[in-house]
Amino acid sequence: MAQPVFPPSFPPRSKSGSQPANPTRSTNNASNSGPTLEQIVRLAHEQGHSDIHLGVGESPRYRARGEIQKTDWPASDRITFDRWLHEILSPQQIDTFLREKEFDGSHAFPFVRVRINLLDSLRGPAMVLRLIPQTILTLEQLNLPSVLTELAARPKGLILITGPTGSGKSTTLAAMIDWINRNEARHILTIEDPVEFVHESRRSLIRHREVGMHTVKFHNALRAALREDPDVILVGEIRDQETLSTALEAAQTGHLVFGTLHTNSAVKTVERVLGMYPPEQQDSVRRSLAESLLGVIAQGLIKSSDGRRTAFHDILINTDACKDYIQRGALDEVEEIMERSGFDGMVTTNQSLQKLVEDDRIDAEEAVAMSLKPNELAQALRGRS
Repeated sequence: MAQPVFPPSFPPRSKSGSQPANPTRSTNNASNSGPTLEQIVRLAHEQGHSDIHLGVGESPRYRARGEIQKTDWPASDRITFDRWLHEILSPQQIDTFLREKEFDGSHAFPFVRVRINLLDSLRGPAMVLRLIPQTILTLEQLNLPSVLTELAARPKGLILITGPTGSGKSTTLAAMIDWINRNEARHILTIEDPVEFVHESRRSLIRHREVGMHTVKFHNALRAALREDPDVILVGEIRDQETLSTALEAAQTGHLVFGTLHTNSAVKTVERVLGMYPPEQQDSVRRSLAESLLGVIAQGLIKSSDGRRTAFHDILINTDACKDYIQRGALDEVEEIMERSGFDGMVTTNQSLQKLVEDDRIDAEEAVAMSLKPNELAQALRGRS
């Protein structure tokens, strides 16, 4: 199976006059109180960084290829931080943050879109900005497994993309939606908090809704979506039983539903879904999930030998055999099926990591450290050395 290569966030722009690596020499028209937020974000964009960390009493930092990097900018004071807030938020949004001590949102600069998280801390307010590429990479460009294209082409059912924060879930999900948008004539509705990748309607019609701006709650928007003639529904994150129940209902009534969860394996995702319901509802939920689930793509990122990062996967395709075991709650059997069903597009985390090591893409010790079953992987790697 070809292994996907994920850029740190997106390719840095190669443009004459781009800003140099040292931020102290790249503030250009910044005022005496320091750089503008746009200048900080532009530098991150041009150098291909994925995240920006800013806070009162702290010097700005970037995340590059999974690691936090210091800058030479001085520590920010409250006046500077407030100035940054006013660059990207309305007065109402700032009031919400001051009142609730947290805030999630997004902002589009002319050159890149950012996802915003604000928090209060011991030293004062802070923010994390996740850079979202304006160019959506295709499944082919990301070199993702071909089974993802097969899943995107299905007319109905539930597809779950899972993994920890920063594992490339949004990039993979955007690529699958992009494939549908370019190849199928469907109505695609996304419900996100906040909206991340912005798609332009192509062969499909696509509409984005942001929780807190265009709807009050995920569940409200998802329930309303069933009356809005969609073919494909993207639920940014399945956070509770109510949202999950509506997503299952949508999948069972002829819609293709995508959702994300913060789980690190395919079988753990099924366990997490079932765990959202009390014991007395388990039988009916297992039946519903077995009928509607198409597949689970659990994804992680690991540092590769070329200094970038590459993705590894744990993929469950809900074949007839898997449906039977899910309905019975025999999830250990499902994992055993995954290990021997590569012809169906399935792969386990250890199989994916082992292939990367054998291809000299990643270090064996790094692979073992990332594995959910490190002893098993270490033994398999010794056996092939």
